[in-house]
Amino acid sequence: MSKGVFIVGTGTDVGKTYVTALLVKALSKSGKSAAYYKAAMSGNSRDESGKLIAGDARSVKNISGISQLENEMCPYVFEHAYSPHLAAKTEGGQIELSLVTEGFEALKKRYEFITVEGSGGIVCPLRYDGEELYLTDVIRALNLSCVLVADAGLGAINSVVLTAEYMRAHRIKINGIIMNKFIAGDSICEDNAYMCEKLTGVKIAACVPQDALELGFTPEFLYE
Repeated sequence: MSKGVFIVGTGTDVGKTYVTALLVKALSKSGKSAAYYKAAMSGNSRDESGKLIAGDARSVKNISGISQLENEMCPYVFEHAYSPHLAAKTEGGQIELSLVTEGFEALKKRYEFITVEGSGGIVCPLRYDGEELYLTDVIRALNLSCVLVADAGLGAINSVVLTAEYMRAHRIKINGIIMNKFIAGDSICEDNAYMCEKLTGVKIAACVPQDALELGFTPEFLYE
């Protein structure tokens, strides 16, 4: 039976894609069949033929070493570095939840573990054109629990606690918190990890140093 988890960041540029890649890599190296999935990617470049490159998918594939095809990793790829709802509006077309769930269900038939990455932070609109679709809707539709990724530096306490409270208000389960760009022995990073765990009641699953090549453990316990 396939297991999955949804990776939520406290915001943009906290290293969500990087941590996701390390999770996928750890699973793959432990002998598990691991896949990556993301509903929508914004801010992508084009190749020589003009085709959009799914940048986050390619990054995860390169770091993790998995052989999964990029074209099954993300159903919606946009060029503009906007929130997905605005990128879709700007470039034409809208994100359909049915297509997102269809792609995820297809992966469940072929892989043991699926790591789904969110877009931006938890309050991320994917569609707003008379019909509304948010990241929380995708999480519930895929029936997944979450792992919360945060930058371990200054500001982590506020961003982690507010994100966790928002997720709880929307009945979304958090299986663990991963502190990224963690500096062992640094008073701010160490205290942030301690306070985030105490104030949210959610266990710190890992503290990942910047530019780490390995996660350092097999993360199966984070998946349901």
